[in-house]
Amino acid sequence: MSASLAQVFEAFGEEYLDAHGVSGPQAKAMRAVLDCRTPALGGQAVECDNCGHREYIFHSCRNRHCPACQTRAKDEWVRWRIAELLAAPYAHLVFTLPHGLNGLAGFHGQWAYDALLRSVAETLTEFAGNPRWLGAEPAFTLVLHTWTQDLRRHLHVHVLMACGGLNADGEWVGPKRNPRFLFPVRALSRAFRAKFLDALDAAHRTGLIPNDPADNPNDYAERRRQLLKCDWVVYAKTPLGGPAEVLEYLSRYTHRTAVSNERIVAIRDGCVLLRVRADGSGGKRVARIPGPVFIKRFLQHVLPPGFKRIRHYGLLSPARKRDRLAVARDALNVPAPSPPALEAAEDFMRRVAQKEISQCPRCGRGVLQVVAVLPPPRASAIRPHPAPNPPCRGPPA
Repeated sequence: MSASLAQVFEAFGEEYLDAHGVSGPQAKAMRAVLDCRTPALGGQAVECDNCGHREYIFHSCRNRHCPACQTRAKDEWVRWRIAELLAAPYAHLVFTLPHGLNGLAGFHGQWAYDALLRSVAETLTEFAGNPRWLGAEPAFTLVLHTWTQDLRRHLHVHVLMACGGLNADGEWVGPKRNPRFLFPVRALSRAFRAKFLDALDAAHRTGLIPNDPADNPNDYAERRRQLLKCDWVVYAKTPLGGPAEVLEYLSRYTHRTAVSNERIVAIRDGCVLLRVRADGSGGKRVARIPGPVFIKRFLQHVLPPGFKRIRHYGLLSPARKRDRLAVARDALNVPAPSPPALEAAEDFMRRVAQKEISQCPRCGRGVLQVVAVLPPPRASAIRPHPAPNPPCRGPPA
């Protein structure tokens, strides 16, 4: 039986906190994962009206870093996005920052994440507006990921982009070369690199990134030379299938956390056994990571408070999508979708959990009914939590 992230925190959290400071957001994420679906958050007592069987249902934490909460959050997100799909092919692209910038991201995560997303968005908008490639207003969504399979830092952005856009006359136009080909990846890579380095130079001049590991002028110049020499990887793939499959394709990335409970094989001999990808053909292997190292790696992926890792641009921009999507549908000669029907909470849970949640699991005939509300205990009665110590001065490993 696999272990869970909460069990990892329980097993190694105290040891880790004795040796490391954690930021407020990191402490909050740890508390949330430890408390999720436990008496610490309160809940309800339910009882079968036929056999008297009683169960306790505790509240979830809803923290975006908690692997136990993201399946339902993803399903809810998909319900609202389905009305925004267009009857056109979609392309999947991935933009990756070189690992030479990992140290900077350790000190200034919010700046690095924002600069990465902005650079990708500006690059795609610029290419879409070029008549050589498209000459139209695009529609695309960005999703930030910051991890590798074994939880090391690896900053990259997944993009789902419609193969087409609206031109100045309100007409839908497809890519110039091929209906399923958007832009050449080598040209995208060069433009992406130039935009990010311009943003880095501007931030360096204006003091937006103090304590940069390469703050010394010589170190900064050397890092820049290395960044110009290395490849800035841009990957492109065109997913097949209709709009529903496209949305499912994107949803694999939108609410993915740095690690899922299913990948934690076991906790053994002071280590976490983690299932990771072994090769590009889908093979798997099990990595052994010392418990405190596992926690350190996980916590470096906790996002700054309020940071939006899913962003929409062009026709999908929140300020414009109502009017622009209507024009795009007219241009594609497709009817507007009916507004998504809001499901009752019980119907939604039944569909997501794929079971009848109100049916008694013991007798199979009765209905579970709420008989008591369980408030959260007082703070002193909850298990000890990591204190929000000051953040480390150095970058995470």
